[in-house]
Amino acid sequence: MIYQGSCHCKAVQFNVKTDLQNIKQCNCSICVRKSAKMSIIHKDDFQLTQGEKEISLYQFGTYNAKHFFCKICGIYTHHIRKSDPNGMGVNTGCLEEVNPFELKADILDNK
Repeated sequence: MIYQGSCHCKAVQFNVKTDLQNIKQCNCSICVRKSAKMSIIHKDDFQLTQGEKEISLYQFGTYNAKHFFCKICGIYTHHIRKSDPNGMGVNTGCLEEVNPFELKADILDNK
């Protein structure tokens, strides 16, 4: 299924193709703090539709993973995975008509 997603202020908007079956909650230091459930997808299943200039990048540690967020409202929207450069994690809280509290997430152990 294709879902529409956005940050809180809607400056960043995207489409994502996912069946919401591969949901992860990472235990690295940044993911614990943002507490987001992520739909793990192939990067070809993500299409940014608006807000390229509003996206900012945050990296830490080994600088392999790329965490993207809206520089206006600060919401984390997606990231490129350090363990799989062709894979992405998309914040399920940003997807329209998806309640992330109803999704069961497996722990992605990055410690």
